Amino acid sequence: MLLTGHQPNYLPYAGFFDKVARAERFVVVDDVQFVKRGPFGWIHRNRIRTASPEGWEWLTVPVQTKGKFSQTIRETRVDNALPWARKHWKSVEWNYRKARFFAEYAPELKLVYERKWEWLCDLSVELIGLVLRWLGISRPLLLQSELGAAGKAGDLVLDLCRKTGADAYLSGIHGKDYLEPAVFESAGIQLLFQEYRAREYPQCVAGPFVPNLSVIDLIFNCGPESPSIVAAGNDLET
Repeated sequence: MLLTGHQPNYLPYAGFFDKVARAERFVVVDDVQFVKRGPFGWIHRNRIRTASPEGWEWLTVPVQTKGKFSQTIRETRVDNALPWARKHWKSVEWNYRKARFFAEYAPELKLVYERKWEWLCDLSVELIGLVLRWLGISRPLLLQSELGAAGKAGDLVLDLCRKTGADAYLSGIHGKDYLEPAVFESAGIQLLFQEYRAREYPQCVAGPFVPNLSVIDLIFNCGPESPSIVAAGNDLET
């Protein structure tokens, strides 16, 4: 049984969903430290296509972090003192209103933004589930916090495999920095690594193609062709 897992990023990029599609089970890694910046700084933000000089802009969910350095993703609250949801929706609507399939998918996304969200993880899991349905990927979303899996880095991944009965694990390519093949081999678990290379597709904003944006960029522009484009970017390594 092939397992994969990832932090519940906000409106993730296509490679996130390709990992889910290729595995048999998916764990939302929600009981690890919330990190606001750096290589893990996608938990509360992502990028959409715009006509700005850079070609993109951030959508960032404001969160409460003062005095909460060690809080987990599950414990991270949305800062609703700021009108972030209205701003996010207006930005999405303005930049994608001319996209070929925007009218087809936009109403459901708008409904998510019209709800009040107290917890960042709940918001992100809702959006991930919505996109999985749009892409035709049927997987239960298991939560690390409910499984009781613990540890850091490779130890956590190993415990997730044991808790779910997995005999194979699909990691992102950066997992090679901390996952020790010998440890997993001795545990009877095969390691696979995804090296995702985004495939180019037409974007509704003029200019050079901008890869690895939020997957909504792909869906609004390509609609029912999106699943095949998502799958085309994956290369697996053992």
